[in-house]
Amino acid sequence: MELSPDNIALPLLTRVEKFLASYNIRAYIVGGFLRDTLLCRQTDDIDIALEADALTVAPDLAVHLGGKFVPLDKLNGVGRIILPQPNCAERQWQLDLSTIEGGIVKDLGRRDFTIDSMAINIDDIIKNTEVYPVIDPFNGVNDLQHKKIRATGESVFEDDALRLLRGARLAAELGFKIIPGTEALIRQNSNLIATVAGERLREELLRLLALSNSGRFILYLDKLGLIQSLMPELHLTKGVEQPKEHQWDVFNHSVKTMDAVDFILGQGDWRYAKKEALECIPWSTELDDYFAEKVSGGSDRRLLLKMAALLHDIAKPQTKMINERGRIRFYHHPKQGAPIAADILERLRFSTRETKLVTAVVRHHLRPVQINRDGEPPTRRAIYRYYRDTGDAAVDTLFFSLADHLAARGKDLDMDNWRWHTATVEYILAQRCAREDATAGAAIINGYDIINSFGLKPGPEVGRLLEAVKEAHACGEITTRDEALAYAQSLLSSGEED
Repeated sequence: MELSPDNIALPLLTRVEKFLASYNIRAYIVGGFLRDTLLCRQTDDIDIALEADALTVAPDLAVHLGGKFVPLDKLNGVGRIILPQPNCAERQWQLDLSTIEGGIVKDLGRRDFTIDSMAINIDDIIKNTEVYPVIDPFNGVNDLQHKKIRATGESVFEDDALRLLRGARLAAELGFKIIPGTEALIRQNSNLIATVAGERLREELLRLLALSNSGRFILYLDKLGLIQSLMPELHLTKGVEQPKEHQWDVFNHSVKTMDAVDFILGQGDWRYAKKEALECIPWSTELDDYFAEKVSGGSDRRLLLKMAALLHDIAKPQTKMINERGRIRFYHHPKQGAPIAADILERLRFSTRETKLVTAVVRHHLRPVQINRDGEPPTRRAIYRYYRDTGDAAVDTLFFSLADHLAARGKDLDMDNWRWHTATVEYILAQRCAREDATAGAAIINGYDIINSFGLKPGPEVGRLLEAVKEAHACGEITTRDEALAYAQSLLSSGEED
């Protein structure tokens, strides 16, 4: 088998080999790095199996390489070394060192899929330059060549249920197909996915979301029976009928909205709209950077907007009703959906900031179209309140509303209505200065001014008055301190400070 290790990785592997050789430790390159190298795919993760206690060796190797050691699994002897890549400050090497028990072939037999159950002695990589003897007891090279995902045995998912999700993610990333026998094994064990730690599930889900048009992979997870165990709340949306304006039921609409998000952000295709629809969307290099902004480990705004798309209608099953005109309605589903989405994200161990961002989009996803009246542009007051209420998710929610629009109308998109919607988003974006004005407006008066001027005690009433003054200033209704105090007095007199 021909193998050409990444020329950036080869110097690192040489240093590792020399260190291990000095202690007479035999080691093998295994797993994803070997698989990806055979596929000519670049990867920053290197899996090394040692015929020694990895947790004893790894800390000293980390010092030798100038990296950081992190123990991953004390029970099974797995440790990680993280170190920066030369000439690339944004990328890091991640070396996962594991302990071999019972020889390399037996060790490979405990791995999940055949394409990850191959090994090469690290000595052979350093000493040779063209042809390497691959240890391949499960015919992984053959499956690699035929683009197949095959489990190494019947118990692989019982041994580690994360593999249920990982198999689907690998197939999606590589463009491979899971063979029917392994698909059946996944369905048979799908309920085990609920036993996996949320942190591990989050990592796999984010990698799926990073792929363009990843909605089809969510449908595949559902076909494998994984959605029902992973997100039972989402499973309940299957088959929930929507008003005639919608092309799909709630579940399929949510999945389609994920793909529409990619289209809106210039990261994927949308088969139901022409190029003309994309050209209407307000865009800039600034927005490119905005949606690429890192939010937490492994996530950025684009990925979290896709997660919001998946969860935005999560409360529709329990809020569905038929009104007196016989029309389907889902009253207050955004408000009721936000805490449900938060529960799911917390269960999957998303960070506090990630959870707040996604739930804010879920809670306010209808706001961008609701603040228009009679087709007229929203008022400065409405825009001020929009930015105040949506906070860090304001821009995200605007673009989400466009994706939601596309996924509702599908092939029946009305271009006049679409132009109106995109123009509204552009207008609200251009009026962001209203929120900035409000921040400046805080200096006109403060809480002490209100307390001293009107003899009030500190408390919620003071806060409401101060917020009302800031809003009026943002809307251009007041510009001076005297006007601010007079406005506060008028609210107190009329009892309208709420």
